[in-house]
Amino acid sequence: MRRPDVIVIGAGSAGCALAGRLAASGERRVLLLEAGSGNRHPLITAPVAWPMASIDPRFGWGYQGESEQQLGGRGLDMPRGRLMGGTASINGMMYSRGQREDYDGWHAQGLDGWSYADVLPYFRRSEANWRGSTQWHGGGGPVAVTSNRRVPRLYDSLLAAARELGFDENQDFNGASQAGFGIPDFTVRRTRRESSATAYLKLPQVERHLAIRRQAQVSRIIVDHGRATGVELLQPQGPEVLQADEIVLAAGTFNSPHLLLLSGIGAADALRRHGLGVVADLPAVGCNLQDHPMVQMGYAASAPLGFEQRLRLDRLAGSALAWLLRIGGLLDEAPLGIQGFINRNDPAARPDTQFQVSFGSPMSRPWLPGWRKASPDTIGVGILQLDPQGRGVVELKSSDPLQSPAVKSNFLLDARDRQAAREMFAFVRRFFGSAAMQTLVGPELMPGANVADEAEIDRFIANSLVSSAHPVGTCAMGNDPASSVVDSTLRVHGIDGLRIADASIMPTIIRGNTSAPAMMIGEKAADMMLGRNLPRAELPPSRSPADIQSHLETFS
Repeated sequence: MRRPDVIVIGAGSAGCALAGRLAASGERRVLLLEAGSGNRHPLITAPVAWPMASIDPRFGWGYQGESEQQLGGRGLDMPRGRLMGGTASINGMMYSRGQREDYDGWHAQGLDGWSYADVLPYFRRSEANWRGSTQWHGGGGPVAVTSNRRVPRLYDSLLAAARELGFDENQDFNGASQAGFGIPDFTVRRTRRESSATAYLKLPQVERHLAIRRQAQVSRIIVDHGRATGVELLQPQGPEVLQADEIVLAAGTFNSPHLLLLSGIGAADALRRHGLGVVADLPAVGCNLQDHPMVQMGYAASAPLGFEQRLRLDRLAGSALAWLLRIGGLLDEAPLGIQGFINRNDPAARPDTQFQVSFGSPMSRPWLPGWRKASPDTIGVGILQLDPQGRGVVELKSSDPLQSPAVKSNFLLDARDRQAAREMFAFVRRFFGSAAMQTLVGPELMPGANVADEAEIDRFIANSLVSSAHPVGTCAMGNDPASSVVDSTLRVHGIDGLRIADASIMPTIIRGNTSAPAMMIGEKAADMMLGRNLPRAELPPSRSPADIQSHLETFS
């Protein structure tokens, strides 16, 4: 490719959506840079293998957070994908948009064009949903969104427990309401993982206008007289400079602020401490980090659930053959029993918690009589706080671009988050203590019924709480350069020719998984750059203006 019009840094959920749409328009020559490699390994393409893919060092950045005293002195694992498709090539593939009030809350903060009525058309345009085209879904987009298998006995018992606690079934978490229990949708296409790389980079006409460079580690963005003009790549033979009319950072919530800081864009004092020149004094770079803290618990199953039995080596071989032939079966299923979006204390209130019950185990592995015993049948629980109050930070450790940034989650520092974690822990016990669960579960394995008083529960939470791998917010949108990094058109304050398009631009975290919203951001960013805009969706009135006001107060 001759000199590109646009360089996109990062081939993750947003980056591939943006690059694919720009190239498919025929109006931009695009160069997409990815620090990692391809995404065709079976651990990536087989949906059931995602827990192994997410921890495999070949596919990730290997980030670990800084030691945090309130987390028992631990540094949290921060899985981020370093390959085509980004983290969407190693995540659990769940398709979730968040809540209408999340986006209406952004709009209420003065971010024009980001209400739910504004962004829903981009969600719909991106989807090839198994339901077809509806008011809430798209049927002809590039991203395949499919349903997952319900395990009848397990699902029915779990749903009965939910109803016992006052919660209804929800057949579509991305429809009129998010609240309730059911099975979420997943990004899977004909038994293979779907990511924005497998979807958007195959749009018609893309190949004519898109070039991709893998193993392309960007060390900084070049800014000349207030305008971004190119990027510098690390190469064995020395730095390589690539130029374009516009640069878009889509490197993710950790890497986008890190690259800005390495380029002299950030808080002036911090830049000088590391010997970097100040290109633009933007103190909000790297601040406002948000994520969903997750409490994990586990129970013994009172009877076989079927998953471990299907891992018997001869049966697994048959499943592998079926998967290779794209027939389906174990290898393209997520071992999820049920999911709920709930309010911890009031079934009728806006959901503040995501509750997931799985029937696999970290110990699950192939087995065969006479060779290895089957793992015990267990029921795993992950319960996520969707309304975190704490704010973390991404900072420089040094001016060396190969040195990872310092990441602090600041989970549990805020007293409201500590109380939320206690409430989530109590909800899990209430759920599994329901009458409907008594024929399904045995003893509590993690942490165990002996962990009973508040001090013991707090200690367990501090030593086991994990990240849900939904980081956002470190290059937040806003109208004030003192407290934000980009404006509502995703342009970096004070720097011409530079935008950011990934989950880092979210001013407040959405109440759901972040891959689908990142793709929406990429879709919308492409239209902004092309001077286009999809018409706003016609929506029924929201529940009440108080919901939006409550959202703003929550994050004030």
